[in-house]
Amino acid sequence: MIKIMRDAAHNYPWLLKSIMGLLAVAFIITMGWWGFGEQAGGPVAKVGDQSVSLDEFKRTYENMHRLYKDSVKTDFKEEEFKEFVVGQLVDSRIWIIAAEEMGVRVSDADLRELIMQMPVFQKNGAFDPDLYKRVLAANHLTPAAFESIQHQEVLANKARMIVRDSVALTPEEIAEGQSLMTRPADGNDPAKAAEAKQRVLDDMLLQKQQRALVSFQQSMKAKLPVTIRREML
Repeated sequence: MIKIMRDAAHNYPWLLKSIMGLLAVAFIITMGWWGFGEQAGGPVAKVGDQSVSLDEFKRTYENMHRLYKDSVKTDFKEEEFKEFVVGQLVDSRIWIIAAEEMGVRVSDADLRELIMQMPVFQKNGAFDPDLYKRVLAANHLTPAAFESIQHQEVLANKARMIVRDSVALTPEEIAEGQSLMTRPADGNDPAKAAEAKQRVLDDMLLQKQQRALVSFQQSMKAKLPVTIRREML
């Protein structure tokens, strides 16, 4: 099971990041606020000048464990799962640092739009400021603290988008993709044949983008000091 998750993290970082993004809200809303402050023992991991607190690790571990257990209906080896979770938190810090190096900025409007679109803060399909404050207060979280977390999420996602959008298929790759569809997929229907060819090209582009994301993340990780205190996990 852990191998499957690691493969997904490597080959499909978009999927895993989407899950992490959903969990960022789910952790706070359904589990309460544990806090991001450093504890007496210090952080469980550091990436450059970014750190991962023990509280954040615990919260992430508990919620990811619940998510996968409910979805996959299987048991995990605790130590392997801890390694997986801390690895994902380290990766998230790498993308935050990448965003800073790229000069990525997140405007107040960007952040406001993101939060207003979260269903948990909506009433009758629209953002409710009073509900927003009540939900956060019920979980011992201030708007400023919650917005700081979301700010980092948006930063990291923008960095990913910059890397992803820098990738395009070359003319040679397009020709190769088109050659894979030598016969119409649905008889002699030109429209369906064109759709089938486009699906092939879209899949090739997606795979190339995934490889670019993985390669960029690995290059960042290679040049950054990464410390994980496994005795604290």
